[in-house]
Amino acid sequence: MSKIGRKSIDISGLQVSVHGQVVEYKGPKASGVYRLPEVLKAEIVSSRLLLVPAADSERGKNRLLNAQWGLHRALLANKMQGARKLFATEVQINGLGFKAVPSGGSLIMSLGYSHKINFPLPEDVVVSVDKLGQKLIFESSDKVCLGATVGKFRALKEPNVYKGTGIKRAGEVLVRKAGKKKA
Repeated sequence: MSKIGRKSIDISGLQVSVHGQVVEYKGPKASGVYRLPEVLKAEIVSSRLLLVPAADSERGKNRLLNAQWGLHRALLANKMQGARKLFATEVQINGLGFKAVPSGGSLIMSLGYSHKINFPLPEDVVVSVDKLGQKLIFESSDKVCLGATVGKFRALKEPNVYKGTGIKRAGEVLVRKAGKKKA
């Protein structure tokens, strides 16, 4: 039996309806539809959403069923949490002259290259930038899309372990290396 799949999902503050394998949800920040695989079904029990296997006879025996049960429960719980409150990730740009400026649906960045970089943002990701352009907060209702966007953004200029410059997530510890030493 799946340990994650057994947990119920809190749906207080959301409008949730179940139609067969389709779960529709609507909250203050987002709304959407989530389709469950055929081996799972959803039930609403007193402001909680439960995912249960469609075939009760194989509940504890099938490893594939348990894996899908836990996966889809976690993905659906993230969708519900994002509909209630946006996910946020803070990113810092370190370096002399390194900065980002929002421009419409994209970011224009100076990262020490010979040209400026235009970074387009997905439509459900919102970025707020401080006035120096070095501290950015990415927000989205979709946790997967937010992580992928921040990963692509960080890959534009990964942190340099010798100088400490580049793009890093807030709270990320960068272990600095010593440079060349004279004997």
